[in-house]
Amino acid sequence: MDTPERFDAALKRLSAALEKLEAATERRLKAEALRANLEEELAVMQDDRARLAVELDGALARSSSLETTNDEVARRLDDASAAVKAVLNGLEREG
Repeated sequence: MDTPERFDAALKRLSAALEKLEAATERRLKAEALRANLEEELAVMQDDRARLAVELDGALARSSSLETTNDEVARRLDDASAAVKAVLNGLEREG
């Protein structure tokens, strides 16, 4: 093989290697862009999770407060019902 043929073969190998390098670089850039998008989505989801956790804590506190209030109202209604029954029983005995 003479020098020009060897030179042409070397240029072809170099060209093929450069094409592979460019393709690998493009794949790497796409992968990095995808990773950046995924990291951004993860950050948004973590923010949403934190916000939802705070909202859930508030809702649980309100629910507990409502349960306590409901129990108190039920107790008072029972007391009032008992008082009304006692008054009615007293009126029946008198009448």
